[in-house]
Amino acid sequence: MAGRREDARLITGRGRYLDDIEVPGALWAAFLRSPHAHARIRAVEGNGVEVFTAADIPELEGLRPYQPANMQTGEPFDWEPQPLLARDVASYAGQPVAFVTGRTPEEALDAADRVQVVYEALDLEPERTCIDWRTGDAAAVEEAFSHAAHRVGIELLNHRVVINPMEPRGACASYDPADGRYTLRLSSQNLHVNRDHTAMCLGVEPARVRFIAEDVGGGFGVKNFAYPEHVLLLWAARRLGCPVRWTATRSEIFLSDHQCRGQRAEAELALDGEGRFLALSISSTANVGAWLGNVAGGVQTGQFVHLAGTVYAIPAVSLHIRAALTHTPPEGVTRGPGFAEMVNILERLIDKAAAETGMTREELRRRNLVSRLPMTNALGFTVDSGAFTEAFALAERQADGFEERRRQSEVEGRLRGLGFACHIKATGGFPEENVELRFHEDGRIDLVTGTQHIGQGHETTFPEIAARCLDLPSGGIRLVQGDTDEIAMGGGHGSSRATYMAGTAIFRASEIVIEKGRALAADRLEAAEADIEYEAGGFRVAGTDRAVGLFELAGDGALDTYYHWAREWMTFPNGTHLAEVEIDPETGAARLVRYAAFDDYGEHIDDAIVAGQVHGAIAQGVGQALLEEAVFEAESGQPLTGSFMDYAMPRADDLPSFDVAFTPTRCTTNPLGVKGCGEAGAVAGYPAVTNAILDALAPLGVRNFEGAATPFRIWEAIRRAEEKKRL
Repeated sequence: MAGRREDARLITGRGRYLDDIEVPGALWAAFLRSPHAHARIRAVEGNGVEVFTAADIPELEGLRPYQPANMQTGEPFDWEPQPLLARDVASYAGQPVAFVTGRTPEEALDAADRVQVVYEALDLEPERTCIDWRTGDAAAVEEAFSHAAHRVGIELLNHRVVINPMEPRGACASYDPADGRYTLRLSSQNLHVNRDHTAMCLGVEPARVRFIAEDVGGGFGVKNFAYPEHVLLLWAARRLGCPVRWTATRSEIFLSDHQCRGQRAEAELALDGEGRFLALSISSTANVGAWLGNVAGGVQTGQFVHLAGTVYAIPAVSLHIRAALTHTPPEGVTRGPGFAEMVNILERLIDKAAAETGMTREELRRRNLVSRLPMTNALGFTVDSGAFTEAFALAERQADGFEERRRQSEVEGRLRGLGFACHIKATGGFPEENVELRFHEDGRIDLVTGTQHIGQGHETTFPEIAARCLDLPSGGIRLVQGDTDEIAMGGGHGSSRATYMAGTAIFRASEIVIEKGRALAADRLEAAEADIEYEAGGFRVAGTDRAVGLFELAGDGALDTYYHWAREWMTFPNGTHLAEVEIDPETGAARLVRYAAFDDYGEHIDDAIVAGQVHGAIAQGVGQALLEEAVFEAESGQPLTGSFMDYAMPRADDLPSFDVAFTPTRCTTNPLGVKGCGEAGAVAGYPAVTNAILDALAPLGVRNFEGAATPFRIWEAIRRAEEKKRL
């Protein structure tokens, strides 16, 4: 392909992001947010400013979880709606308490400054368990541990991160009293489902609410769900009789966006005398924040559970899964939710098992990787295809010469470490999708989908899929999305679902179009349908020169086709990543010097787009390993990483050139053979880099540390190990 078709528009400043849209007569909203993680709200005094509080919105319902029940058992969770505005008590720093409006953003912020909220700070409440569930075969695990040659345990924190898409969250709301419809233009990666939840809060039918998103400047999971601001802006537009808009400041992102990861785990692995895995036991507690919202419960009972044991043959698995409510922002999702936490546990545990048993990390992985696909894991979940052993063999080969590179680093006064991470994830997300193909007699086709592009290249890949299926040039096919009025439903973009879900719908719809066209051509050409051949946009009677073009048959919507489907299976991207780091033992500064990825994403629609997705995900995984961490003061719950002054994101000079290669196996769960490619780097990057750091520090006696590997944290770990040696 000659590059992404959307790039020319986007890199020349012709994109249409939320703040590019002019809305005459609109007011701007500013939200007052609690400065306390736990406080009673005694009074809200406007001081001459019209201020809206919870008392003004009694008719509005709070946000409900998207996943209200255990995904395996169907047992309902014990949950409470998340209030749109704190009524009596604020439960996390950043929770919206009230809002005001002004003619400009600055005027709204000035008005907010004049409002006085009287708080009575309260002590933080202890964590409250909201999910406590066991699954797997505890008896089989206990039996395996009783005769294991080796039992290796580990305690891990998968620390919280803030997502920080380039374009902040925001929305512009309007209300038309003539037809009683609400419209919300917003920066979102999931329109239909969020529209439905917003309508529920407003107490109206979804058909009375329209969501529109044009260009979206990144999502990474944080824009997957509805937020209080969506409902409040629509309510205000009706109340005030004019459009009301809001764009979050970067500070608001740190305070109020859904955060991710945040899980503590204790895990134990049983091995026989030859290093074969016998059983895995995990006890975990996720910090889901102040409310069990969006799909936080689903992550714990779905994604985290789905591929327990990841790519390894482990006969018995037992999981004890808990989730706790805390005085922090609600937990959401980012690349690889649940799967990333499981992969991190396994990859860290294997490295520790190697250290304790005297076997090499490579040998332990090689002996236990599943080599025959499809496979069914210990919890009964099936993976259709993969190249586990092939990818790991390539990674081992890539590591050749490491010991010599390590010696050279030592000569230069630095410590060098090597880390592996084998990964797998299920992709598919929301289980339904639809497309519509609309034909124009001038040769154009509108391809309408319910997915949402947020920078992945859908304007290129989706028309290309349709072009291949219809045997037409892709230039005449235009992608239409981002408007709930355009198509009946949509699953948006999350869990690397779009190419699999929308691509399958495009494939099936294209088959229907060709069958419709064959019937119409047979009638037009006075031939039997069985004698009609289709190729390159034309129908021909076999063995003759009698033919008719596809678009000649498209009048009056004759070929227009709508297709909706619901999936039963997922796709399973997999592979192996390896990282090499160098550490200055005097300062604790760690530098990533080599990174390679060998991944299976099934069939590729566009190689460059696949590689770009891999690069971006690796940067996110490396960011969590080296730089990014949401930190809260233990006593007060105050966020200590509330801006880019305190929270470090990876920059270009934090990353080496990536060596990315592919080991594709065709996915059997969809006709395109594709697998989601957007998340693997974030799943594998964190454990690969952390394992490399611990490998570098092992000669000094450092066995573990918690959180991002900042220079100070590594320096502290080195000093603690030195002290321990002196005792």
